[in-house]
Formats: sequence, structure tokens, C-alpha cells
Amino acid sequence: MDTKKINIILFFVFLLNAGLYAQASPLPEDEKPKKKILKISLSKLSQKVHDINDDEEFKPSPAKGWYAIMRQVRDRKLSRRQAVDSMRNFVEELNLYIIKNNPKVYKDNEWVFPVKGYSSSAIGGRNGNGFVVADFDFYDGSTGGHPAQDIFITDKNQDCIDDNTNKPVKILSMSGGIVVETRKNWTTDMMDIKGGNIVYIYDQFTDGLFYYAHLNQVDVNVGDFVYPGMVIGTLGRTGKNAFPSRSPTHLHIVYVKNLDGDILPANLYNDLLKAKLVK
Repeated sequence: MDTKKINIILFFVFLLNAGLYAQASPLPEDEKPKKKILKISLSKLSQKVHDINDDEEFKPSPAKGWYAIMRQVRDRKLSRRQAVDSMRNFVEELNLYIIKNNPKVYKDNEWVFPVKGYSSSAIGGRNGNGFVVADFDFYDGSTGGHPAQDIFITDKNQDCIDDNTNKPVKILSMSGGIVVETRKNWTTDMMDIKGGNIVYIYDQFTDGLFYYAHLNQVDVNVGDFVYPGMVIGTLGRTGKNAFPSRSPTHLHIVYVKNLDGDILPANLYNDLLKAKLVK
């Protein structure tokens, strides 16, 4: 229990003792005050302490700072240099927060294949050739390329239900880390958004970020710590690039490395081949 909680509890205990002491002091009958019953509910006291602990102004997670930067990047309100500097500061602050909270750190040899029930045979293209950097620039949305791997499921009627299990397909966090961005509200009125419903996870072990796109349901929130194999959502057909019928149902997964604030793509193919499978 932290110092602030202890001080609050001690204060209420002091009030309780003071009230009892006052009642015990001998006074003549005609000078005795009317009895006042001091009632302190332990459940209410516990709730007050809990409320103070949950106060957002107490210490909000710096993970929320990611979206503040990305919104300005996407609205073209930051120069590339400003974006890189902002990202460097964000990652430094986020790492300090992670160290303070001391979550378990997962190494890359503990990574999990991100589509439950599937394996590397479901990766599109041949030998990872779906990964194409071209002129991709993380801070410039107008650039091209496909610095990603697409993992396809068996969904011939495109209802986002696995044809083999008749169930939604769960998307798993490949790594450990902390959630820095989600989108959960994509609709067909938002066709300018390529990824649809998404999750971004920062992996402190590799100083990299995982981007999971085209989800149907998102089950995590910004600031959540995740572990390899944790369910982060279910696969869908959300986003400009996945909703049209020409596109088979698939997970679009991107991995980028932070290099002093610059964000550069890296090919996950070999890591996907080695990742642990979850049936």
C-alpha cells in the first residue's frame, strides 16, 4: 500500500480514536454533552481510498501520448523532424513508466503466432515476399509500399467466421508490451481509413511496435500490459483495404523499430516462422 493510502487511513483512525476519547472524559451530569455516535464505515473508507487511487489526475499512463503525436502526424501538423523528436521523448517517458511498473519482459524467442489456430502456411505470398518497403515513410501517409505480412484465414463467404471451426478467429499479441493505440469504432462511413479497427503495441524488449489491422472486435485498451498469446481481439474485414469483397479475410501485421525516434519497418517473416503456435 502506498504512502498516500496509509496517511488517509491513519487520519480516519485518528478521528475515530479522538471521538472515543472525548466520550470517555468524566464530566458532571449537567455538563455532559449529548452523545454523538461517531460511525466510520470501513467499506466507505476503503472506497474513498480506492477512489483516490483511481483519480485520473493522479498519474495517467504516458501510453496515451502516442495518439497525441500520431494525430498531429496524420493531420500533417508536425514536420518530420518534429515528429521524430516527439517520438523520441515519448518512448523515453514510456520506458521509464514501464520500468516503474516492472511488468514481466518477454524475449523474442517467446513470441507467439498472432492468429490462433493458424501457422506460417497462412502467410500470403511466397517466402515472405509480401513485405515490400518501397518508399514507405512512417511519418508520411502518402508514401507507398507494403512493409507488412498478411495472414489469411479460411473464410470463403467472408462473414469473419472460420469455415473450419464456425467461430470468430482470435488475434493474439505476438509479443509482450503495452498497448499505445486502439481503434474500435470503424464503420463503412470511414473508408478513408486503411486499417479499420487496429491495435498498436510497444514491445520494450526490442524497442519496436506491432501494428494489428483489420480487426472486427478489439479487446484491449490503451495502457494495458500484454503478454505473448494474449487475446487482443478477433479478426474482421474492417478498413479500406479489407472491406471490399476482392480482399480475402486476413490480418495485416506490421513491425517497426524505434531508432532514436525514427520509426523504420522490419520484416517479421522469419519471426513468424519461429513463433509458437496456439491451437
